[in-house]
Amino acid sequence: MNVVAYLRVSTGKQESSGLGLEAQREYIHRAAEQEGWNIVGEYTDAVSGSVPPLERTQCGVALRSGIPLVVAKLDRLSRDVEHIAGVMKRYKFMVATMPQADAFQLHIYAALAEQERAFIRARIKDALGALQHRADSGDAASQEKIARRSEALAKGSKAPTAARMMEAKAQRVDQHREAIRPHLKACLYDGASTLQGVADCLNKKGQATSRGGEWSPTTVRRLMLALELSFGTVQRAMRE
Repeated sequence: MNVVAYLRVSTGKQESSGLGLEAQREYIHRAAEQEGWNIVGEYTDAVSGSVPPLERTQCGVALRSGIPLVVAKLDRLSRDVEHIAGVMKRYKFMVATMPQADAFQLHIYAALAEQERAFIRARIKDALGALQHRADSGDAASQEKIARRSEALAKGSKAPTAARMMEAKAQRVDQHREAIRPHLKACLYDGASTLQGVADCLNKKGQATSRGGEWSPTTVRRLMLALELSFGTVQRAMRE
């Protein structure tokens, strides 16, 4: 049976480090080998589990593919009973850590997971309340812990913004490269046969690098590698 793998990590450190993805992938591939599943695709989201599955970019694509979906653990799909029940009514999915579980069992596991999440939240809330009370009473150690936590939360809130900025920058670079492609090809067709020759040609055409500077052999080499163009490829195309 053909299946697609779905992996999810939360935003923040787990997303940037990649921690968790390899473990999920290993669970899924091990189950596929044991159950005879053929993995034909893989989809990954970096998003909180509180976001409904169909509202996640890659999860939505995976579910709508019409191919059964496999997750490493049930909480990678969702920790919300309502979310699980909604997906269960419309799509087929399996869990690598319990591949033989039926719909009723999965619903029970989802309910237990949601209850445990509620317990964890309550314990954290009570612990933070007690910590704040000790800090307000003048306990230096508690005040230091609260300060460290506030600093960590502030850093974490900046991480998604930094990631979006990096993604936007990468998109701008890709767009610039595509805009330069016809000029690069023209230089190659005009006989530029060295990196320096191409750099001189692009500079004469008034084409700047993505940073607004002049072309050099190094930046030309990076451009040609990114666009998968080479002197040999152009020469063969000219002969044909």
